[in-house]
Amino acid sequence: QVQLVESGGGLVQPGGSLNLSCVVSGVTFSYHYICWYRQAPGKEREWVGSISDDRGDRRGYVDSVKGRFTISRDNSKNAMYLHMTSLEPEDTAVYYCKLSKDATNYWGKGTLVTVSS
Repeated sequence: QVQLVESGGGLVQPGGSLNLSCVVSGVTFSYHYICWYRQAPGKEREWVGSISDDRGDRRGYVDSVKGRFTISRDNSKNAMYLHMTSLEPEDTAVYYCKLSKDATNYWGKGTLVTVSS
């Protein structure tokens, strides 16, 4: 059974930083490309960024977070991370990780990030 569990969300002031984690079980983690998404209040879920499988040499980000967010992975811990800096109120959202396997998308339940003074 594939499971993804996000953590690390919270309240942060504009300009601050936050680190999110996504721990995966039920798959050989290093084999899989994995993504971060977010859903702001009243908006559709959007892709934030992705990291390739194995060593994670390839990464991509939505334009709005380029230069501020960094995705990494630690295959020994079955974990993916999202390091967020220079946070803006527009980054307020529930953040989800997603893994695709055998044409099925698996999602975590999300972690809430609120950027507010």
